Amino acid sequence: MAQLITLDEAEKLDVDEVHDLYRTYINKSQVRLMTSFGFGQELIDHAEGAYVHTRDGRKILDFTGGVGVLNHGHNHPRIVAARKRFQEQLRMEVHKTYFSPYLAALGHNLAAVLPGDLNRSFLPNSGAEAVEGAVKLAYKYHGGKRKRILRADISFHGKLLGSGGLTGSTQNHFDFPTIPGIGTFAYDDLDSVRQALAEARDANGRSDVYALLIEPFSASTMRWCSEEFLRGLRELCTAEDIVLIFDEIYTGWGKTGSMFHFMRYEGLVPDVVTTSKSFGGGKSSISAFVAREPVFRKVYDNMTDAMSQSTSTTYYGFGEETATAIEAVSIAVEDDYPARARAIENVLKPGLERIRKTYPDLIDDVRGSGALFGVFLAGGPKILDLVGKLPAGGLAKDPLIRTKIITAAVIDTLYRKHDVYSYYTLNGRSPLVVSPPLVAGPDEVERFLDALDATLAEGMNRLLARFLRERVSSLW
Repeated sequence: MAQLITLDEAEKLDVDEVHDLYRTYINKSQVRLMTSFGFGQELIDHAEGAYVHTRDGRKILDFTGGVGVLNHGHNHPRIVAARKRFQEQLRMEVHKTYFSPYLAALGHNLAAVLPGDLNRSFLPNSGAEAVEGAVKLAYKYHGGKRKRILRADISFHGKLLGSGGLTGSTQNHFDFPTIPGIGTFAYDDLDSVRQALAEARDANGRSDVYALLIEPFSASTMRWCSEEFLRGLRELCTAEDIVLIFDEIYTGWGKTGSMFHFMRYEGLVPDVVTTSKSFGGGKSSISAFVAREPVFRKVYDNMTDAMSQSTSTTYYGFGEETATAIEAVSIAVEDDYPARARAIENVLKPGLERIRKTYPDLIDDVRGSGALFGVFLAGGPKILDLVGKLPAGGLAKDPLIRTKIITAAVIDTLYRKHDVYSYYTLNGRSPLVVSPPLVAGPDEVERFLDALDATLAEGMNRLLARFLRERVSSLW
C-alpha cells in the first residue's frame, strides 16, 4: 500500500506540492484554471471575520462571502465556541433512533423565524438535497398523480441529477438524465407562467403540475421577482392546488436585507422554503426545507412514511451540525443580520453607482440588494472578439468568454494589487459578484470600493494585457 500522508504532513505541504497532488489525484484542468488567478498560487493559513490570511503573511479582504456560506464571516467566535462545546462534552448523535434535543430546538427556531404555518422541517446536508426533498414532498402530496413541475429559465437549484434538471443555468452544457416532466417559464413573467400552466392540463382541463419552483432573488444572475409576480404565483398555485416552493438557499438569513428575501412582502407564504449555505454558520454542512403544516402532514405525518422520510440521508439532523445551526440562527436574529445587510447596502450601492458613472465604458450595469450586488463589466480591445472565432474546443465554445475574460482580469488585479478576494458567477451574464459577509463594516466596504475604482482606473486594455499574458495562456 502507498505511504499515507498524515494530517501533520498535509498541513506542511507547500503550494507546489498541493498543485502536484491535485494534478495527480483530483483534476489537472482545475489546477490549470485556478492558477490563472492570484489566489490559485497561494494557500490559506487562517481566516477570521471578513479576512483570510495567507501563509506568506498577506491579509486578504474576502468579498466573496463564501458564495453565500459566510454571512457570519470566517470562524465567528460564537460558532467556533458552539462546536468546541459540543466536542468537549463528548456529544455524539448520528443514528436517529435516539431523539435529538438539537434537532427539536432547531425545528422550533425555524418555525419561529419563518412566517405563517411554515413549521415542519427536514434537515439534510446540502442545498441540492433540500431542493430535491421539497420536490419529493410536492410529488407525494399529489400521490404521484400529477407529472409536471415548473421552473424558471434562469434558475439555479443545484447539480445533482434532479436539481440539475431543475436548473436553467447556462452552466448546464451536458444533458444528464433527470426527473421527468420539467417545464419552463420566463423568470418574473406571470403571463409566461399562465401559459405554462395552460399547456399542462389533461383532457378534462385539470392541472398536471404538482410543484412550481422559484428563486425570489436569483443570486447567480442578480435578478429578482417583483412583488406582483410572487403574489401572482401564490394566487395561481393556491387556485390550482400546486405546491409553491421558494428556493432561498443563497439569500436566506439576511443577505438581501430581509431575513429571507420573500419576507419583505407581508403575508406572502410559500408552501415550502429551502435554505442552506449560511444556515450552518460557515462551519456546518446543513440545509433544510420547511413546509407548511397541512402540506407536510398530508405527506409524511403517518406511521408508514414518518421514518422513511426522516432516514432518507445518513447524516440527517447530525448532532454537531444542528447544534451549529442553532447558534448560527440565533446570531442572525440577535445581531439583526437583515439590518446589517441594509447598512452595507447604504454604503455599497451609492459607491458602485459612482464607479459606474466614472467608468461608463467599462460597466454596463450594477444591480443587487443588501449585501449582494453584481457589477456587469464590458469593454476591452477588439482582439477579444477573435477568441469566439477560434476553432471549436476549450473556452472558445463559451458565448460569454469575452465577458468572463474581462471580469477575470478585474478579479485578478483586485487580488494581486489590492488584497481583495472576489469572484464571478457562471450563470446569466457572469457579473462580478460583490457579496461581503454580514460582519463586514463600512470601512471594509469603502476599502473594496477604493480597490475597484483603482483597478478600473488602470484601463481595461492594461488589465487584460497583463492577465492574458501571465495567466490565460495556461488554459489552452
